[in-house]
Amino acid sequence: MSVNPDDPRVIRTRQQLVQAFNELVGEKRNFYSISVHDIAAQAAVNRTTFYAHFQDKYDFLEYWKTEKFQIFVNDRLPDDASFNADNLRILIQTIFDFLLHARQYSTPGDKQFETIFENAIHKELHRLLLKWLHEANKQGYSRDKVETKALVVSWGVFGSALQWSRNPQDRSVEWMVEAIMEVIWADPQTPKFLDFL
Repeated sequence: MSVNPDDPRVIRTRQQLVQAFNELVGEKRNFYSISVHDIAAQAAVNRTTFYAHFQDKYDFLEYWKTEKFQIFVNDRLPDDASFNADNLRILIQTIFDFLLHARQYSTPGDKQFETIFENAIHKELHRLLLKWLHEANKQGYSRDKVETKALVVSWGVFGSALQWSRNPQDRSVEWMVEAIMEVIWADPQTPKFLDFL
């Protein structure tokens, strides 16, 4: 991509595209029938501008879902939240809530985008856990070990939430969150997944 994502003009244009897409989804109630042409026209930009920011519709959808998930998380956890049991519990609960919410608004035709959306959510979860673990790494464990731990925990949490979202009647969100916390957190002082870094 040839644009600087931190440039205020780039941020503004991307916000226009996201807002346009949100409006189109509100009208059409699905993702699959919305084209790049539709998004650009609704945002009052040309297709060249769209492609200066995104490779294709799939790239845009990943960006869109990541942004939606970040907003969802930021409504529950401040960006500077520190790593502790309470914040981890909130993050896990947020993953479950977001996946359930997303599934409720998904249409059969949107199934083709599920993998893109799931990857976007998992990447953001992994990024946040990695940030927390690097900040909590007072023992000086290697970067590779911290990154591996973040990967394992993020997939464990995300995989559990994804599986549950496909059949939420089996167990409550609260039960699932506590079960995951029991696996991850050894005691009130030390998380299990840091024990064996």
